[in-house]
Amino acid sequence: MFSLVDGSLYAAELNLWIDASAGRERCYVSHGHSDHARRHALIVATPQSAAICRSRLGDGLAFETHAYHEPFELGPARLTLFPAGHVLGSSQLLIENERGRFVYTGDFKLGPALTCEPATVERCDVLLMECTFGRPRYVFPPREEICAALTAWARRTLEEGATPVVYAYSLGKAQEAMALLGGAGFKLMVHPAIERLARVYSEQGVELPPHLAFDAAGAAGHVVIFPPGGNARALAELRYTRTAMLTGWALDPGARYRSGVDAVFPLSDHADFPSLLRYLELAAPRKVLLNHGFKDFVHELRRRGIDAEFLEPHAQLSLF
Repeated sequence: MFSLVDGSLYAAELNLWIDASAGRERCYVSHGHSDHARRHALIVATPQSAAICRSRLGDGLAFETHAYHEPFELGPARLTLFPAGHVLGSSQLLIENERGRFVYTGDFKLGPALTCEPATVERCDVLLMECTFGRPRYVFPPREEICAALTAWARRTLEEGATPVVYAYSLGKAQEAMALLGGAGFKLMVHPAIERLARVYSEQGVELPPHLAFDAAGAAGHVVIFPPGGNARALAELRYTRTAMLTGWALDPGARYRSGVDAVFPLSDHADFPSLLRYLELAAPRKVLLNHGFKDFVHELRRRGIDAEFLEPHAQLSLF
């Protein structure tokens, strides 16, 4: 039996919380983003996610780490972590017992990435998946087109004497931007929070291009990468800038104006609408539970003959 408590999934049979939003005794953490990673008495995660959590959440944490695709026993069930393709170390959770196979995706992305493990898909009976971009209009262009547009924008900005400032979340998307832009030959300067996580990436075997910590005095000729909402006062020291945001929401009309930037590029670490459907095709669940996204994705799936339900707070779930 699973239940939702304050929006967090709890497997009572295993005494295991899943991406809980408040501190718990024992919690599986799918990845290091702050909306999924909290301080818990014991964190169950991949070794890479554990390293990221140590960097972001501080000392005094206890971890139980498991490598991808290496099953372990917990109570009456066998658990396996497998790649989610979202950020470095991100995982999905497979729970197996005599009643069937349950998969929790957490945040995931199908398709290529430069700085994290590619996602895999496990067949299952019941699937709990995110559906952040679960509307038909969210179809991302081919990745190579997005990358070509971003690098062309950065090159043009430099040629016109301005400093390109790229806004990307400090974990995951920023490192992907570093690999992409640095690999295209640009000199990079990054926000200190991005630099700290870049060191974790390096320690975990992901080598990123050469880069410097941000220094306004020496920023000319560099692409600057900052998290959204990063120190605007520091950027104000730059004489002439153009700004861009990396976000899947770039497909929304007016996204550039809402973000207050000069350009937006739909580089996302989430699955788009076709990828959500492709995941379901590969996993072939008999029951689909949805969270973290548009509720009307339920109706889209039901129209396709899929038994789907959006999780409401405080639901009691009998999965098998």
